[in-house]
Amino acid sequence: QVQLVESGGGLMQAGGSLRLSCAASGRTFSGHVLGWFRQAPGKEREFVAAISRSGSNTYYADSVKGRFTISRDNAKNTVYLQMNSLKPEDTAVYYCAARASPLMVATPRSYDYWGQGTQVTVSS
Repeated sequence: QVQLVESGGGLMQAGGSLRLSCAASGRTFSGHVLGWFRQAPGKEREFVAAISRSGSNTYYADSVKGRFTISRDNAKNTVYLQMNSLKPEDTAVYYCAARASPLMVATPRSYDYWGQGTQVTVSS
């Protein structure tokens, strides 16, 4: 069992930066692929980024590639999402998620555990 708690969301002007954190409980944190997803009002939840169990491999949605960076610290049971050059279209609730399989995938239903989400709002 893995419990996830996100933090770091807020209001930011376009072009600014935010760093989201997701703290996990459970002794098997390093055994899970971690992902970030987001959901804007009236839209489906969409994939943002994923990171392998060791942290050596990452995978990004085209919409955030080059602007967002996912990382993890297995000693601290924490995964991060550094978001730079923010755009109004990045406005959404951001969720972290974990899956026990070693494959990094973009499908929300493939993830086993979810946090409660943190709001990110980018003004123009």
